[in-house]
Amino acid sequence: MDFPAWVWMVTVAVLAAVILLDFWLVARNPRDPSLRECSGWVALYVSLAAVFGLGLVVFAGPQAGGEFFAGWLTEYSLSVDNLFVFVIIMGTFAVPKPYRQKVLLVGIVLALLMRAVFIAVGAQALESFAWLFYVFGAFLVFTAWKLLRHNGEEEDFKENALLRLTKRVLPTAEHYDGARLVTKVDGRRLVTPMLIVMVAIGTTDLLFALDSIPAIFGLTKEPYLVFTANAFALMGLRQLFFLIGGLLDKLVYLSYGLAVVLGFIGIKLVLEALHHDGVPWAPAIPIVVSLSVIAGTLAVTTVASLLKTRSDPVTTTS
Repeated sequence: MDFPAWVWMVTVAVLAAVILLDFWLVARNPRDPSLRECSGWVALYVSLAAVFGLGLVVFAGPQAGGEFFAGWLTEYSLSVDNLFVFVIIMGTFAVPKPYRQKVLLVGIVLALLMRAVFIAVGAQALESFAWLFYVFGAFLVFTAWKLLRHNGEEEDFKENALLRLTKRVLPTAEHYDGARLVTKVDGRRLVTPMLIVMVAIGTTDLLFALDSIPAIFGLTKEPYLVFTANAFALMGLRQLFFLIGGLLDKLVYLSYGLAVVLGFIGIKLVLEALHHDGVPWAPAIPIVVSLSVIAGTLAVTTVASLLKTRSDPVTTTS
C-alpha cells in the first residue's frame, strides 16, 4: 500500500478542521459537558472512524481497512486505559471543572503532533532496520507482562523529565487565572498551572505512545494507517474522559485484556519477522485473525468486568 501525497494533505486538512471546530466550541462555552453531549460526540467520532475504515475497504482494499480497524481498536482501548492517569493528573493539579475540556483538548493536540513525529521516525527506522521488529515484539511482550503484574491497580502520576524541565525553566504562578496560560503577579509575568497541566497531559500521552506505536506497527507497516488510527483514537478522548470518568473503576479487567492484546501483537511481530527472514515454521498471522483476537479479547474483558462489578459492588469503591 502506498497512499499519495494528496490523500495525506486532505486527511490532515479535515482533521485540522475538526480540531479547530472543537477548539471553537470549547472556547465559546467552557464548562463540564453533560453525559448526553459527550455520548453524542463519542458516537460521532466512532461513526467517523467506522466510515473512514469502510472507505478504506472500498478504495484501498480489505487488507487496508482491516489493518485500520485493528489499529484503531487497539489504540482506542489503550486510550481508555490512559484515562486513569488523566483523572489522576486533573486531581493532582486541581484543574477547575470549567477548564478541564480545554486542558484535555490542548494536551491531546500536543500528543497528536508529537506522535506524528514519532510515527515518521518509527516508519523510517523500521524500513532501514528490519531487526527492530524483534525489539518491538519483545518490548510489547514485556509490557504485557508488566500489565499482568500491575494487576489492575491504579498507577500514581509521576512527573516526567520534560514536565520537570518545563516547571524549572518557566516561573510558575501558584494559582489559576481563569483559562489563561500567562498571568502577572507583583509585576512579574508568570505561566499559570494551566500551561503546566497541558504539558503534563501531552507529554504523558507521548509516553503512552511508547507502548501504542510499536503495537500498531505490529498490525500495519503503512504510516498513513498508523497515523489515522492514532488520530481517530485521540480525537474522541476529551469527550470520552467525561463520559466514562465515573465508570473507569468498573473496568476491573481492562489491564488483563490489554495485556493479552499487547502480548498477542508482540508475538505476531516476532513471528512475522521470523517468517520474513525465511524461518519455515514461523507463520504470518492474517489481519482478519488479529482483528478477531483483539475485538474478542476486549469484548470478553468488558463483559467480564461489568459482571464482576455488578456481582461485587465493593470492587468499584475499594
